[in-house]
Amino acid sequence: MNDLDPLRIEAELERLGASIGRPVVVARITASTNDDARRAAASGAPHGAAFLADAQTRGRGRSGHAWHSPPGENLYLSVVLRPRIDPRALPPLALVLGVCVARVVDEVLGASRARAGVKWPNDVLVDGKKLAGLLVETALRGGTIDAVIAGVGLNVHAASFPAELASRATSLHALGGAGLDRSSLAARLLAEIGHAVRSFEADGLGAFHGELQRRDVLRGVPIDVSGISGTAAGIDHEGYLLVIGSDGETHRIGSGSVTTHGPLGSPGARVRGGPGAGGAEG
Repeated sequence: MNDLDPLRIEAELERLGASIGRPVVVARITASTNDDARRAAASGAPHGAAFLADAQTRGRGRSGHAWHSPPGENLYLSVVLRPRIDPRALPPLALVLGVCVARVVDEVLGASRARAGVKWPNDVLVDGKKLAGLLVETALRGGTIDAVIAGVGLNVHAASFPAELASRATSLHALGGAGLDRSSLAARLLAEIGHAVRSFEADGLGAFHGELQRRDVLRGVPIDVSGISGTAAGIDHEGYLLVIGSDGETHRIGSGSVTTHGPLGSPGARVRGGPGAGGAEG
């Protein structure tokens, strides 16, 4: 039985009191759910419209990197957002989405303390392996945000990965997640994202910064990023990665791919209960 069904997603959204996720469109196969959402946004799709697929033929993460998207295994979800914020305040949204995914993952795994960590700028990891990636794309109109497409790729049922991914990817199944159902997961993620977007509109990254700091797996790790070599020293309130360089100076990095030189850290936050509570390589 296919565990990705729009009627079941809608019923779960209603049960959770989710503010987004309607309408919801589920495709058997598509090139990219982000592309589907972007086209729909351009045609007037409302805030919260959600697009999912059982498989993608051209799934992608940040910088156009391909996302492994076989049928029947994982969650490929994109949602149209129309946040009322200044475009300059938008970049940390990927980190907020990372916290949303991490919260749901911890709930699914039954963790009493956080297991899911956030790797700047847009990955979610468990036990040092990538579980989810986030992709945020923006359409502007006249200097204001017309739409934001927030994409989530979450490995759910996958029992194995291609050779080039096997040592650095994981899934909820591999982590011991029980009773995994993609429809329920999709609804839980959408409910969490809906709460988070409202908080982000009101308070920016501030509402999430404490939790983000506790889930930050790069802190204290030697890294290279954007031409800077040094040690990751946390994430500031505007979403910049802080790096103490070999020159002793603290550098604020706004974007870039991170190369690590050593084991990643572990999240240290106690799991909170309920969507929206507390204070996010796609």
